[in-house]
Amino acid sequence: MSINKFATGILAVAIGGNMLAHQHKSSQPDWPMWGGTVDRNMVGHATGLPVDVEPGDFKRGTDEIDLFTTKNVHWVAKLGSQAYGNPTVGGGKVFVGTNNESPRDGNQLGDRGVLMAFNQETGGFEWQLLIPKLGAGKVSDWEYVGLCSSPVIEDGKVYVVTNRGEAVCLDIDGLADGNDGPFTDEANYMSADGDPVEMTDQHADILWIYDMREELGVFPHNVSSCSPLIVDDILYVATSNGVDWSHNNIPAPFSPALVALSKTDGSLLGEEASQVSESVLHASWSSPAYGEIEGKPLIIWGGGDGFCYAYEPKPAIGPDGYAILKEVWRYDSNPPEYRTKDGKPIKYATYPGPSEVISTVVVQDDKAFVLIGQDPEHGDGVGMLSAVDASLEGDISGKAVWTYKDIGRTVSTPSIYNGMIFAAEYDGDIHCLDASTGEVHWVHPTESRIWGSTLVADGKVFLPNEDGQLVVLEASKEKKLLNEIEFYTPIYSSPVVAGNVLFVATQTHLYALKKGSE
Repeated sequence: MSINKFATGILAVAIGGNMLAHQHKSSQPDWPMWGGTVDRNMVGHATGLPVDVEPGDFKRGTDEIDLFTTKNVHWVAKLGSQAYGNPTVGGGKVFVGTNNESPRDGNQLGDRGVLMAFNQETGGFEWQLLIPKLGAGKVSDWEYVGLCSSPVIEDGKVYVVTNRGEAVCLDIDGLADGNDGPFTDEANYMSADGDPVEMTDQHADILWIYDMREELGVFPHNVSSCSPLIVDDILYVATSNGVDWSHNNIPAPFSPALVALSKTDGSLLGEEASQVSESVLHASWSSPAYGEIEGKPLIIWGGGDGFCYAYEPKPAIGPDGYAILKEVWRYDSNPPEYRTKDGKPIKYATYPGPSEVISTVVVQDDKAFVLIGQDPEHGDGVGMLSAVDASLEGDISGKAVWTYKDIGRTVSTPSIYNGMIFAAEYDGDIHCLDASTGEVHWVHPTESRIWGSTLVADGKVFLPNEDGQLVVLEASKEKKLLNEIEFYTPIYSSPVVAGNVLFVATQTHLYALKKGSE
């Protein structure tokens, strides 16, 4: 259910119903992609964000929030039972990946990946993309995890990676403005039982699909999680190619881990040729970033083999006669002692062993900031944060500007603000360092596991944790805890901001937080 306190008493809204669809588009700035911008730096430019927030109580016997028990909550929208993807905001809508445990279509029940679109101003449900499961269970499409990708929004289109390992382009208005082609078979695509889904204005309008499993032979491990990157007319997508259930075999070692597609029609333009999949530790889950380094454009990406890579953005014909992304440099994000001991490789999932890059690389000030980690299922271990000179070429392993090892493994993306870098580790600590030197300013324990990433906005650091807290600290060299907002439901995604509204997706609800909303 979508809940808006300003509409309370005017409209009666049933769970799963539509509310004030297609309201006027917001004039506020957007957050159109994971990280907010192509450099993926989790920093927003909002002001007046609320710190004193009461998320509210559930109405007795329901999963509906009682708005009269909230403070500084503009609206709340019901999601499924799990939400790992991060919200993005654009075109007057908020997009969130979830599962189908709170179905908006009563005829389509059961486990699905779902992309939901809500009205940015009211929280009203507008449309959804239903994505049937692969049926591979935890191996390639984990049950009830839902859609983990954060979409990118541009020029009236939405690009996202589905739980089926597909790159998909959607019309931002769904089917409300007609079924645009060339893809027009949404009714069968969204069907999980072979019977076509009855299409309405509340369903997605698919423009094209690129099936990475079918076209590239990739084997996504557990989930497909990349958040696409658009630079000019090219869509860059990590494939999530990885190991099988045994964690010892690589089913598709010669399939690419990163590809370049045409944003116009989804056709393959090129792929990495760095042999990432041949030495993947777990899966290539990280999302690509973009930066202009001393005037030279680069795609910078963390691989599932633990290396950070830089590529020229425009694919070119390689020595084998097919289009590739030309590698400019590579950096081993694991120090040698994480990979080997006494001349022998350290097993992957052990505490002192190597890690892949799951978090997104942030590009700032001609540097790439890289964090390493493992699937949270594998527990704690040793981590490292590297600041890499992105202007170099070749194998630049061991040549970081600085490294910081007093941090555990992480799946979180850092934020760089006013010469400081804020980075969270899975164990629960948030670290504030000098971005130029790596000098530690402070470390704050949240006492809970952290899956999401830091957001810096309005001079504050917002960080969610598994206990359902949104920790708020001052974005300064001196540690100052401002609040710990209790949502009581685990938060595995990252907060984002659009205009003066803070969006927080818990496992079950999407909150729009705005000062003055009583």
